[in-house]
Amino acid sequence: MSNPLAASVIDLYRRHGEHWAALRHAQPFPETGWLGRFASGLADGGDVLDLGCGSGRPIGAWLAARGFALTGVDTAGSLLAQARAALPGQAWIEADMRSLALGRRFSGVLAWDSFFHLDHDSQRGMFQVFAAHSAPGAPLMFTSGPRHGEAIGCLNGDPLFHASLSPEEYRGLLEAYGFEVVAFTPEDPACGSRTVWLARRRDGPALPDPDLEPVASPHRTPSPSGRQAAKDGQRP
Repeated sequence: MSNPLAASVIDLYRRHGEHWAALRHAQPFPETGWLGRFASGLADGGDVLDLGCGSGRPIGAWLAARGFALTGVDTAGSLLAQARAALPGQAWIEADMRSLALGRRFSGVLAWDSFFHLDHDSQRGMFQVFAAHSAPGAPLMFTSGPRHGEAIGCLNGDPLFHASLSPEEYRGLLEAYGFEVVAFTPEDPACGSRTVWLARRRDGPALPDPDLEPVASPHRTPSPSGRQAAKDGQRP
């Protein structure tokens, strides 16, 4: 059964989005190394789908400054308003990533510090969304926890839900939905202790049967130190 706190994340960021953005913009930006690896798999001027884009900064701004076209998706209208003001030449969509169906494929897909706010079943369902929006050869990059479990952080005094599948289950889902793992680093010390996955959509495979059974994983709970830190200012 899903943790009831998982259902509160959207409302939390709608209420505290501006607070989060102010803190996020004041923090260091250790993601550039991974973003460089992601961008190296994109064609010049390629289009990127950013799931859980927030205010568009710093991730979207970094990509836009290098000539990539952005389509950002988020459920927090106040954060999207900031993104539109900061990066008016890009596309910003208010929608829930779990039910996203844009009818097009992108040169790359990101779910950075966002996907890990979904409960376990919703994370499993996101691999269909990733595959449906990824062109052949497209890089996919997302952050998770280092092991199966849940962790509760804090945003402006309210509890903030995080969850992760096991690395084995992520690998199985990536394989099943037509991706190959390029890199996986748990709790990367050079990236704020984030656990990072970088994968690539294989050329041309059909999408798997939607009734495909997910890969089983052990149910283990991570210690708080084993998760991406869930402090004020860290974004889904």
